Amino acid sequence: MPLNVDNVMQLFCHLSAQKEMKAAVKHSGSGALLAGAGAFIGGLMGGPPGIAVGGALGGLCGAWMTSGQFRPVPQILLELPPAEQQKLYDEAIAILRNLDWTDMVQLTALVMGNASLQQKLLGVLMNYLSKELRAEIQYRE
Repeated sequence: MPLNVDNVMQLFCHLSAQKEMKAAVKHSGSGALLAGAGAFIGGLMGGPPGIAVGGALGGLCGAWMTSGQFRPVPQILLELPPAEQQKLYDEAIAILRNLDWTDMVQLTALVMGNASLQQKLLGVLMNYLSKELRAEIQYRE
């Protein structure tokens, strides 16, 4: 049975839900900007010691601002635009094209019953999330 993008997205959603994967897009630029602004303002107000204090406070604020923004990977995958889903599909199809299956239930069972296939697909997914979306990933092993 031919695979389409929706089938592959369903498979990735099932796999990532099983592994309890969550991802957060890093906002390191805004955190760094806040740390730099804190150091600058601290330097203006307190000289060299103010730079250290302002940088530390700005860094803490930046870290607080960007923490806790993890979302379930299935939710992220379903919100991807079609062009991004196609990129992920293109990577996964190389792994899945030689499998013999009749419906999504059987395909999912084939993948979930084969640790090697799971690892390959997880690798594709994690590579996509970290490289394309620059996301930090958490999951249960």
